[in-house]
Order: sequence, then structure tokens, then C-alpha cells
Amino acid sequence: MQSIDLLLQAAIDRKASDLHLIVDYYPTLRINNDLIPLKTFEVLTSADAQAILFGILSEEQKQNLLANKEIDFGYDYQGNRFRANIYYAKNTIAAAFRYIPAIIKTLEELHLPDSLYDFTKFRQGLVLMTGPTGEGKSTTLATMINNINITDPKHIVTVEDPIEFVYPKERSIVSQRELHQDTHSWTVALRSVLREDPDVVLIGEMRDLDTIQAAITVAETGHLVFATLHTSSTPEALNRIVDVFPSVQQNQIKNQLAAVLRVVITQRLLPSIDKTSRIPALEILVNIPAVAAIIREGKFFLLDNVIETEEKQNMILFEKYLTKLYQQGLISKEDALLYAVRPNEIKKFIE
Repeated sequence: MQSIDLLLQAAIDRKASDLHLIVDYYPTLRINNDLIPLKTFEVLTSADAQAILFGILSEEQKQNLLANKEIDFGYDYQGNRFRANIYYAKNTIAAAFRYIPAIIKTLEELHLPDSLYDFTKFRQGLVLMTGPTGEGKSTTLATMINNINITDPKHIVTVEDPIEFVYPKERSIVSQRELHQDTHSWTVALRSVLREDPDVVLIGEMRDLDTIQAAITVAETGHLVFATLHTSSTPEALNRIVDVFPSVQQNQIKNQLAAVLRVVITQRLLPSIDKTSRIPALEILVNIPAVAAIIREGKFFLLDNVIETEEKQNMILFEKYLTKLYQQGLISKEDALLYAVRPNEIKKFIE
């Protein structure tokens, strides 16, 4: 039978972002966004998959998996951490393991601008990180949170599903809470967080009305909140927050959001020009008075113009960021055009 230890070690050795275990396929790594089958291992059988994956679960986790047909959890292997999701596909067990580096990188190491550190200096409000899944949002947020951890004596409380990066002991104290292990639900955890004397709160994902409302409430009560949301653009993120509420509440939420929002960062990862790594590209919206007025009025279609014209306020349009990466020789012209959210805009910047 194949060994989970050998498979995870292969992911580490090959610098993979993910390991996939699916019946009737070779174990497969995702490296620089390409899927690479591990043909030095055998094609996974149903019996092997069940033995491997049940072997790393506690009895409680097994029962949870059997009842819900999927489970998220963190898994440690020789000092390396993985975010695991075990699920069923065609009535067979399968899994995806996301590699979480033990050392949290700096913005410089991630090829991100130092200006992101400015957003960790807010005393209160909501800092929102958006983008599709698997685009490095958690990594960037961890770097920002760790900057607070290193520089300020704060109490940082995280609510995650599951815990990803483990923060080192620095100037702050950090309480990391994992869904199902340290709390029974997002709603309960976020309701009780205000009684835990936090300065900074990290919400792993704003996934529904309750978590979005809780994030806004915590930010309103004088805390700095960092959260993620799975959307592909900045205007879409704000529209999504408002639309999740019943229509009778939407005006109230627009006013609350206009008051508590500090910045929205949208991130995507693009292939480097030599295809050996992935380069982050950003869009940044800072909540200046003009933005707050747009949010209150719900005219999110006007945000693109504000982002494009207010670069002096630390804002940047995604297409302008792509253009800079192309001009610096970090990404290809083809990829800059391919990944643009607004194809007509980038054609104005790249001939």
C-alpha cells in the first residue's frame, strides 16, 4: 500500500502547492498551477485510498466524514502543515492537500508591495482580501497579520476552517481557533470573539449572511478585522456583501459598510515569464470619501474609474498592475491579456 508520508514528502520535495488523491488516477501534484502525475507511485485503488485517508483521521473525524461526505482539517507532517479536504467522488474517497509553508514569508519574498503593510496600521475597520480560490489570499493575509504580530503588542484572534499558517511567538499574543476543534460554528465563534478582548480578528472566510454580518459588527465595535471573500473583482466583492442581505436591510448594510471598510485587496496568481513560479497581481481599493459615497448609493459600477484615477491614494487597477508586471519582465504579454478582468482596459495600457 502507498504511504501518505511518502506522498506528502513528494509534495514538499517538488515544491508543490497541492497533492490530489483520486481513485483510478496516479497521485497528482499541482506545481506552478500545472497538474503533474506521480508515476513513480501506483494508480490509486479504492481500497488504498480508504486505508491511506482513514488512517490519518481520528474516530470523531471519521464519523464526521461519513455523516457529511466531506471534511476540512489541518494535518501536520514532520513540522510541515497541510490544509486537507477529504471528500467522496463517485462513491469513493478522495482528498486534496494544500501545502502551508512553516515559515511565513515577507511581502518582499512574495513579490508584493510594501504598501500592504500600511493596511496593518489601522486601529479599526474591515480589511477585505478577495479573489478566486487558490490565488494566495491566505498567504498574503498571513504575512500582513504576522507583521502585526512582530511589530505590535496586540491580541490577535483568528477563526479558521481549518487553521492554516501557525504564527510564531513574537510581540503579540495569538489565539487561533479552528472550526469543529475549538468551536462548533462560525456564528458562535464570532459572537463570542468580542468577549475575548481582541485587538485584531482574522475571519478565514466570509461565507454567508451570518459571517458577513458578524465581520461588520466586530469592525464597528472598534476592532481591526481581516477577512477573505471568494470573488473575482473589487466591485463584485462589495456587491456580493450587499446582495447576501434581504432587500429591506440592504440600505442599512451599505451605510455600515461605507463606515467600516478600510481597503479591499483583490489578488490573482499568474505564471512567471519563465513558467517556474507564480507572480501575484493585485487590485487595491482604499475607502476614501468618494468610495464611501459610492458604497452608500450602491453604485458599484463607478468604482473602476475611482481606482484608476486615484493611484496617489495607494489604489491601483488590476489591469495597471498587470501592465507593470509585464513592463518589469515578470509576466508575458499573453498572460497579462489573458488574466485581465477588464479586457478593454488593458488594451489601453499594453499595445
